[in-house]
Amino acid sequence: MRVLLALSMIVAGSVAGGFAPQASAQETVDIREWRVPYEQSRPRDPFAVSDSSVWFVGQRAGYLAHLDADSGEFKKVALKDGSGPHNLIVGSDGVVWYAGNRTALIGRYDPQTEEIEEIAMPDPAARDPHTLIFDEGEENIWFTVQGGNFMGRMNIDSRKVDLIPSRTERSRPYGIKLAPDGAVWVSLFGTNKLARIDPETLDLTEIVLPREETRPRRLEVTSDGRVWYVDYAMGRLGVYDPQTEEIEEWPMPQGEGARPYGVAGDSADRIWMVATGVEPNVFVGFDTGAESFFSATEVPSGGGTIRHMHYHEPSGAIWFGTDTNYVGRAVVEPAGGGE
Repeated sequence: MRVLLALSMIVAGSVAGGFAPQASAQETVDIREWRVPYEQSRPRDPFAVSDSSVWFVGQRAGYLAHLDADSGEFKKVALKDGSGPHNLIVGSDGVVWYAGNRTALIGRYDPQTEEIEEIAMPDPAARDPHTLIFDEGEENIWFTVQGGNFMGRMNIDSRKVDLIPSRTERSRPYGIKLAPDGAVWVSLFGTNKLARIDPETLDLTEIVLPREETRPRRLEVTSDGRVWYVDYAMGRLGVYDPQTEEIEEWPMPQGEGARPYGVAGDSADRIWMVATGVEPNVFVGFDTGAESFFSATEVPSGGGTIRHMHYHEPSGAIWFGTDTNYVGRAVVEPAGGGE
């Protein structure tokens, strides 16, 4: 496996822990934030179903919530005590699915009937469902189980759950994304590895990343099938090409202590990530064609920590939640995904 370290920026100085490359030219994006009225609730993982309709979870306070971005109105759906909802996704039918991180379940909320259904994990060891994604046809939900050390698939019609144990102990399966070929990719945050799941056989393959200190937290897959990951420990953006098995990395402009966390890709295959090791957090853009960082925007509320992001292509916007108790929107492309 060939590993390349790219320096596609001008090195302009140094910071504690290493050099801090600075982009020669930096664009900014428009960021707007809405303060969540439920105090210190850790609003996170928003999912936009339109340019104004956004669902998110309150991890600390145990709720689902909806934001009407046009009116600024919030609506809260209380979950049972101790739920610790971690993530949600919304189907094309409007149904909200969420990860019950402290209750070992995947939940289903129907906004039309206001009914909640809970699907328990088939193994009590899978104690903390973490991040959910749909497959292409919304037939299945794929998910990670961080502390339990599993990945999983739930069939939406039958509610059958298949668990896939990680091959590495304490690997902490974390971010999860679907590739164009249907393969499921997972970042194993407790290790220096990525994992690939065959969607038909559920076979698991591990890819070892350079340096034992590497800790991939979130990831994105571009239209060419390359897998992009943020190295939270080393302050880098990396890419793994499954065709060539090559790995290439770029130091973050904010230096080794950047702690890149939330990640999303847009319709132009640009990668957007948030440097959470600096305050305020910085929303950073990387052009995968030019292979360079081109955009940096400070988060108005400070951000605290931005943990996960969702790109809504029709409006060209990326949505995020902050530990400073805001839901935010960064417009990275014109409406329609830049067309």
